[in-house]
Amino acid sequence: MGLDEDALDYHSQDPPGKIEIATTKPTNTQRDLSLAYSPGVAAPCEEIAADREQAYTYTAKGNLVAVVSNGSAVLGLGDIGPEAGKPVMEGKGVLFKRFADIDVFDVELDTHDADTMVQTISTMGPTFGGINLEDIKAPECFEIERRLREQMDIPVFHDDQHGTAIISGAALLNAAEIAGKDLSDLDIVFSGAGASAIATARFYVSLGARKDNITMCDSSGIITTDRAETEELNEFKREFASDVSDGDLADAMAGADVFVGLSVGGIVDETMVQSMAADPIVFAMANPDPEIDYETAKQARDDTVIMATGRSDYPNQVNNVLGFPFIFRGALDVRATEINEAMKVAAAEALADLARQDVPDAVVKAYGDQPLQFGPDYIIPKPLDPRVLFEITPAVARAAMDSGAARKELDLDAYVERLEARLGKSREMMRVVLNKAKSDPKRVVLAEGHDEKMIRAAYQLVEQGIAEPILLGDADEIEATRRRFGLEFDPVVVDPESADVDAYADRLYELRQRKGITRREAEDLIRDSNYLGSVMVEMGDADAMLTGLTHHYPSALRPPLQVIGTADDADYAAGVYMLTFKNRVVFCADTTVNQDPDAAVLSEVTKHTADLARRFNVEPRAAMLSYSNFGSVDNPGTRKPRRAVERLRSDETVDFPVDGEMQADTAVVEEILEDTYEFAELDGPANVLVFPNLEAGNIGYKLLQRLGGAEAIGPMLVGMDKPVHVLQRGDEVKDIVNLAGVAVVDAQQE
Repeated sequence: MGLDEDALDYHSQDPPGKIEIATTKPTNTQRDLSLAYSPGVAAPCEEIAADREQAYTYTAKGNLVAVVSNGSAVLGLGDIGPEAGKPVMEGKGVLFKRFADIDVFDVELDTHDADTMVQTISTMGPTFGGINLEDIKAPECFEIERRLREQMDIPVFHDDQHGTAIISGAALLNAAEIAGKDLSDLDIVFSGAGASAIATARFYVSLGARKDNITMCDSSGIITTDRAETEELNEFKREFASDVSDGDLADAMAGADVFVGLSVGGIVDETMVQSMAADPIVFAMANPDPEIDYETAKQARDDTVIMATGRSDYPNQVNNVLGFPFIFRGALDVRATEINEAMKVAAAEALADLARQDVPDAVVKAYGDQPLQFGPDYIIPKPLDPRVLFEITPAVARAAMDSGAARKELDLDAYVERLEARLGKSREMMRVVLNKAKSDPKRVVLAEGHDEKMIRAAYQLVEQGIAEPILLGDADEIEATRRRFGLEFDPVVVDPESADVDAYADRLYELRQRKGITRREAEDLIRDSNYLGSVMVEMGDADAMLTGLTHHYPSALRPPLQVIGTADDADYAAGVYMLTFKNRVVFCADTTVNQDPDAAVLSEVTKHTADLARRFNVEPRAAMLSYSNFGSVDNPGTRKPRRAVERLRSDETVDFPVDGEMQADTAVVEEILEDTYEFAELDGPANVLVFPNLEAGNIGYKLLQRLGGAEAIGPMLVGMDKPVHVLQRGDEVKDIVNLAGVAVVDAQQE
C-alpha cells in the first residue's frame, strides 16, 4: 500500500478525521450535569457578564485557538477550497495539541472576499484566545491579517507568513555564526516573492540584516526599482525592489552569502551555488522538492555549504511546528493582545540558542541515532525535542510582558515548571525533587565517569546546580569526550588507575578483611570504579553514588552493598520505581532486589518506600498486593502480606495508612474500596504498591509502563546506609540526572 492509500485509510478509520471534543470535568452524576449546565451554569455566566475577562477563568477561551482558512493556498495544492483544506486544518489542530496542549476548532470559510473574511473572523473573538490564519493566498492574506490585528484584542497570526520566517531566522542566526559572518553584512537573495518570502525578508531585517542587502526574485527575475515603476507589482513586492540592474536568479546569486528559496523546486543548479560567496548559506525550502536538492548543493563546493530544506529526510529541516504551538502557548498564557515583532524575535533567538545545547538521548533515538551536535548539519532543533516547549514559550511570554502586549504577569520560574508538567506527570514530580536538590547540592560520584552519557549528565548537573559530580575514569578520555561534545565545564575527575587511592584501599581492606578479601585483593579491587566510588561515599569524601549504566544490576549493586551496606534501621535494600500517569503517581516495590521476601522484609520495604514517596511530596497510602482480598483466600502466600500489615500497624513509627492483603484493582480503584470494602484502612486509592515477590513486582511495573502508558523513574534504591542508586543499562542522560537529583535529596536528609 502506497503513502496516499495509507493516508486515506488513516483519515477514514472510524471516527473519520483526526480530532474530537472531550470533556474536562466529571459528568457522571446528576449533580455533575447540574453544575455543567442548568441551573449551575448561570453562576459563571453572571460573573462573565459583570467582567468579560472572567471568560478566561470560567471557560476554555484561554486555551482555545481557531485555525481559520478558506482553502485558497493549501500546502502545494493551491486553491482547492475550504472542504478540501479541512484535513490540513485538522492536522494543524493535532500539532497544536501534541506539542503545546492547546485546543483547536478548525474553521473553514467559503469565501475569497477579504472583507467577508475579516468581518466573519472578527466576530469570533469572544470564543477564542487566539486566531491562526492558514493557507490563505497572497496578497489578500496580508490585508486580512493586518485588519484583524487592528480590530481584535487577541493574537492573530498568519503562520504561512511568520512561521517560516521565525524558524529559518533561527537557522540564519546559527548559520551566520558558524560561517563567521555578521548578519548586517550578509548579502541575501530570495527566490519567491509571496507571503512567506515577504514576511521572512521583513523578519530577517528585524534580526539585524540590512534591507539594502536583500535581493528578491519572482518568476520574472530580480524585482528592481525599474520594474516597480513599469510593471503592475503589488505594494508588498515593491517594498523589496532593489536599485540594481535587471537580471535573473542566477545573476542575483553571484557573490551572495545567503540563498533563501520559497518558490518552486529545481530552479537552482550546481553552478549557481558555486557562484556564491565563501561558505554559503543555502535555505532551499520549497516543498516537497527544494529549489536544489541537498546532495547537489553540498557537493557543489569544497568549502562549507550550510544547507537547510523543508524536508524531514535531510538535516536542518525548517519546520513550522517548531514555532506556532509554542508562540501561541506563551501568548495565551499571558493573555496577549497580539503576537508582535518582539515576541517573534524572542522565539527565533531562543530556538537558535537551544540548537547550541546538548541534545537529549530520546531526541537522538527518535531520529535514527544520527549525530545531533551544533554545527553545519544541526543549526535548528528537531521538532520532537521536548525542550522546545519550556525554552521557546517562556521567551515569548517574557517578550510579551516586556513589550506591553501581555494582560497577565507571570512568575517565569514557576511558569517553566508548569510547562514541564504539560509534558507529563513525571516531569512535574521530578521538578519537586530537583528543586530540593538545587537548594543544597551534594557531591555525587558517577562511577562510570568515562561513559559519554555520564559526562553529559555531569555537565547538566553542574549547569542546573543540582549536584557536584565526581567522574571516575580515565582523565584524558573524559576530557576528549567533553571537548567533542562542546561541554563548557571543568569536571572533577578521579582516575582510578593514576590517582593516589591507598587510603581507600586501606579502608576497603579494613571493611572486608574478615570477609574473604586480602590486602593485595583490596589494592586490585579499589581500581574498580564501583568499589572506589563506594569507599569514597563510605568515608565521606562523596555524599552519594550512581552506577550501573554499563553493568548488570546485580554486579553493580554488589560493591555498594559490601562496602556501604544497609542503614541502621534496615536489614534489606529494595528497588522502587515511580510510575506516573496523567493524573496519578504510584510507587512500586520491590522491583529489582529481593526475590522472595518474608513479612518482615515486606514491612521494612514498605516503610522505606513511604519515606521515598514523601521526598516527592506525596503522602503515602500503602497496599500489600496479593491475589486475595482481605482473607478471601487463606494460604501461606496470602498470609505473608497480611502479617506484614500487622507488623506495620504495631510499629509506632508508621504514620501512614496501610492495608492488605488486597488485589491490585482493589488497591487502586476508589469505588471498589468504598463500596465493597468500606472497612479498609486506606482513605483513598493506594499510591505505594508493595508486591509479594520480585517476580510479581518486575512484571507488574513493566506492564503498567508498557500497556498502561506510565512513565517510569527509577529504580531508586532504598534502605542503604548512604545514598546509592543503580541505573539500568541503556538509561538516558535524563535518567542519570533524575537519579542524581534523588541521590542529592537522600544525602540532604542524611
